[in-house]
Amino acid sequence: MKLPDNPFTVVDWTAVEPTVHPGETGEALWRTLAMGDIRIRQVEYTPGYLADHWCDRGHILYVLEGELETELRDGRRFVLTPGMSYQVSDFGDPAHRSSTRTGAKLFIVD
Repeated sequence: MKLPDNPFTVVDWTAVEPTVHPGETGEALWRTLAMGDIRIRQVEYTPGYLADHWCDRGHILYVLEGELETELRDGRRFVLTPGMSYQVSDFGDPAHRSSTRTGAKLFIVD
Protein backbone atom coordinates (compact mmCIF):
# COMPACT_ATOMS: atom_id res chain seq x y z
CA MET A 1 0.00 0.00 0.00
CA LYS A 2 1.35 3.38 -0.96
CA LEU A 3 -0.28 6.24 0.93
CA PRO A 4 -0.70 9.39 -1.14
CA ASP A 5 0.93 12.66 -0.17
CA ASN A 6 -1.28 13.90 2.63
CA PRO A 7 -0.73 16.09 5.71
CA PHE A 8 -0.85 14.57 9.18
CA THR A 9 -4.58 14.07 9.77
CA VAL A 10 -6.53 13.39 12.97
CA VAL A 11 -10.03 11.97 12.50
CA ASP A 12 -12.85 12.17 15.04
CA TRP A 13 -14.93 9.30 13.63
CA THR A 14 -17.96 10.38 15.67
CA ALA A 15 -18.02 13.61 13.64
CA VAL A 16 -17.96 11.85 10.24
CA GLU A 17 -21.51 11.61 8.86
CA PRO A 18 -22.42 7.96 8.18
CA THR A 19 -23.83 6.70 4.91
CA VAL A 20 -26.29 3.80 4.94
CA HIS A 21 -25.63 0.72 2.79
CA PRO A 22 -28.43 -1.87 2.85
CA GLY A 23 -27.42 -5.50 2.93
CA GLU A 24 -29.40 -8.51 1.82
CA THR A 25 -30.59 -8.24 5.41
CA GLY A 26 -29.74 -5.46 7.86
CA GLU A 27 -27.60 -2.49 6.98
CA ALA A 28 -24.06 -1.14 7.17
CA LEU A 29 -23.26 2.37 8.36
CA TRP A 30 -20.03 3.66 6.82
CA ARG A 31 -18.01 6.61 8.11
CA THR A 32 -15.46 7.15 5.34
CA LEU A 33 -12.26 9.11 4.80
CA ALA A 34 -10.82 8.99 1.27
CA MET A 35 -7.11 9.55 0.64
CA GLY A 36 -6.46 9.23 -3.08
CA ASP A 37 -7.25 5.62 -4.01
CA ILE A 38 -7.30 4.53 -0.37
CA ARG A 39 -10.53 4.36 1.60
CA ILE A 40 -10.42 4.35 5.42
CA ARG A 41 -13.69 3.44 7.11
CA GLN A 42 -15.34 2.81 10.43
CA VAL A 43 -18.18 0.43 9.59
CA GLU A 44 -21.04 -0.69 11.83
CA TYR A 45 -23.20 -3.66 10.85
CA THR A 46 -26.63 -3.96 12.43
CA PRO A 47 -27.62 -7.27 14.04
CA GLY A 48 -28.67 -9.75 11.36
CA TYR A 49 -26.61 -8.07 8.63
CA LEU A 50 -25.73 -10.11 5.52
CA ALA A 51 -23.83 -8.45 2.65
CA ASP A 52 -25.76 -8.24 -0.60
CA HIS A 53 -22.68 -8.98 -2.72
CA TRP A 54 -19.42 -10.92 -2.93
CA CYS A 55 -16.42 -8.60 -2.64
CA ASP A 56 -13.21 -8.99 -4.67
CA ARG A 57 -11.46 -5.93 -3.23
CA GLY A 58 -8.50 -6.26 -0.89
CA HIS A 59 -8.93 -5.07 2.71
CA ILE A 60 -7.26 -4.78 6.04
CA LEU A 61 -10.11 -5.25 8.50
CA TYR A 62 -9.98 -5.01 12.31
CA VAL A 63 -12.90 -5.90 14.60
CA LEU A 64 -13.54 -3.27 17.28
CA GLU A 65 -16.81 -4.65 18.71
CA GLY A 66 -19.20 -7.55 18.20
CA GLU A 67 -18.75 -10.69 16.13
CA LEU A 68 -18.18 -10.86 12.38
CA GLU A 69 -18.47 -13.93 10.17
CA THR A 70 -16.61 -13.81 6.88
CA GLU A 71 -17.48 -16.38 4.24
CA LEU A 72 -15.19 -17.03 1.29
CA ARG A 73 -16.73 -18.04 -2.02
CA ASP A 74 -14.77 -21.31 -1.84
CA GLY A 75 -16.82 -22.25 1.26
CA ARG A 76 -14.40 -21.42 4.07
CA ARG A 77 -15.82 -19.43 6.99
CA PHE A 78 -14.09 -17.43 9.70
CA VAL A 79 -15.51 -15.89 12.87
CA LEU A 80 -13.74 -12.80 14.15
CA THR A 81 -14.21 -11.15 17.53
CA PRO A 82 -12.82 -7.91 19.02
CA GLY A 83 -9.07 -7.66 18.64
CA MET A 84 -8.96 -9.91 15.56
CA SER A 85 -8.24 -8.87 11.98
CA TYR A 86 -8.03 -10.24 8.48
CA GLN A 87 -6.00 -9.14 5.53
CA VAL A 88 -7.04 -10.09 2.00
CA SER A 89 -5.36 -9.21 -1.27
CA ASP A 90 -6.81 -7.74 -4.43
CA PHE A 91 -5.11 -10.61 -6.26
CA GLY A 92 -5.76 -14.34 -6.18
CA ASP A 93 -7.85 -14.70 -3.04
CA PRO A 94 -11.45 -15.85 -3.32
CA ALA A 95 -14.28 -13.36 -3.08
CA HIS A 96 -15.66 -12.85 0.41
CA ARG A 97 -18.76 -11.50 2.14
CA SER A 98 -19.62 -10.51 5.69
CA SER A 99 -22.45 -11.23 8.06
CA THR A 100 -23.18 -10.85 11.76
CA ARG A 101 -25.90 -12.15 14.04
CA THR A 102 -25.12 -9.73 16.89
CA GLY A 103 -23.84 -6.63 15.09
CA ALA A 104 -20.24 -5.52 14.69
CA LYS A 105 -18.08 -2.41 14.51
CA LEU A 106 -15.04 -2.57 12.24
CA PHE A 107 -12.11 -0.45 11.11
CA ILE A 108 -11.27 -1.10 7.44
CA VAL A 109 -8.55 0.17 5.13
CA ASP A 110 -8.87 -0.63 1.42
